[in-house]
Amino acid sequence: MEDILRPIYQERASKPNTLGILIMEKQEAVSPETDDFDSILLVIVKDADKDWLVKHYEFGDQSAALHVIDQELLNEWMDTSAYRRAVEWIINGRILYDRNEYVANLKETLRIFPYEKRSLRLAIEFSKITRSYSEAKNLYDSGNYLDAYSRLLRSLHYLGRIAIIEKGHHPEVLVWNQVKRIEPEVYKLYEELIRSTEDTKKRVELMLLAIDVSLNQRIDVCAPHLLEVMQEKEEPWGFGELKTHPQVAPYMYDLVSMVEYLVSKNIIEVVLEPTKSEGIRHRKYKISESAS
Repeated sequence: MEDILRPIYQERASKPNTLGILIMEKQEAVSPETDDFDSILLVIVKDADKDWLVKHYEFGDQSAALHVIDQELLNEWMDTSAYRRAVEWIINGRILYDRNEYVANLKETLRIFPYEKRSLRLAIEFSKITRSYSEAKNLYDSGNYLDAYSRLLRSLHYLGRIAIIEKGHHPEVLVWNQVKRIEPEVYKLYEELIRSTEDTKKRVELMLLAIDVSLNQRIDVCAPHLLEVMQEKEEPWGFGELKTHPQVAPYMYDLVSMVEYLVSKNIIEVVLEPTKSEGIRHRKYKISESAS
């Protein structure tokens, strides 16, 4: 396969803005990691005209996809897991071209998974699970048990990813195989939900309790990213200014659920301030004294 693709990647390697090239080859008949292509060519460039260029190729019974990605977009994907496949391509891909050890350094950064990057990823996943968990509770309370069940499956998916990141690993595309190896207790929750013989209402009720316990146990590792941002000033934060903080941007859409969950656990405290309108007060937030 590499021989067939050589003219394509050699042309890219000759360009001065190309930083590195990797190949990821299909290992199984069904391969979500490679979008079911036989090979993925990942070309990392700087100062690209387009942030992400994709081309598909076919030769005989073989297929390949070429992804030319600007380094800034790739860094964003690595930090936020916005496109998990690309992270897997870097971790598991074979280096074909590497200018000044750029790709080798990327691989090492992903292997180390430094605290600041891990902290952000945990906050992102925590914001997502607080959103889906809150929705599941509301749906259960309103008698929509199947919809609540669906949200709980999503919550368990986020919980699985949190458990993997906690252990210093990057979540893979096939996350449950990874969870089973790395954090069997979370995998057991997943099996309990899908294999239980209880009726849907009872399954949802029990899983809401189990996930709440798991979330409580992970506040100390998932909340620090947001709390460190809030420590930047002593005054309470308006939600709008917190939401637009550059470090919070990756999870701004689910921030409200995360904040409300932390308020319910007395990690964040609500501060009410007067407005120009009588009887209406601004709702602001600060870190609770018991949590600081």
